[in-house]
Amino acid sequence: MLLKLILLTVFGIAMAHLEGVVVVYLRKALGMLDSESNKESIEKIAPKFLTIEMTREAATIIMLVVIAYLAGNTWIEKGIFFLWTFAFWDLFYYLSLYILIKWPPSLKTTDILFLIPKPWIAPVWFPVVVSSLTIVVIILLFLLHIVK
Repeated sequence: MLLKLILLTVFGIAMAHLEGVVVVYLRKALGMLDSESNKESIEKIAPKFLTIEMTREAATIIMLVVIAYLAGNTWIEKGIFFLWTFAFWDLFYYLSLYILIKWPPSLKTTDILFLIPKPWIAPVWFPVVVSSLTIVVIILLFLLHIVK
């Protein structure tokens, strides 16, 4: 299981960077590269492009579900692997954006976390804390042999 967690970590980080790069190009193409908050910027995006962005988000979740399904042997493992990979993807997505374009400028910066089924808006610190806690809890479950 440890090897699977390591490989899923690598997958999540690579996927996060790929998505970060895509978002940098999207922000540049839509004239939002220097926007501090995505909340105000989203109002400037045409509905057609919001729909396209929703399909990208759906594809991201589908990829995370599929890799967890393939890696896990039981439904509990599949769920743990999904949460683990999601957490690394989420953390490193923000890290990738920060490295590439210095965004977000602060953990207090408002972001649109998801558009599906409707916009989820919160400061960046919220997904960072949730993802970090997810990783810590899974490590504790693993160390306490609750998850094998």
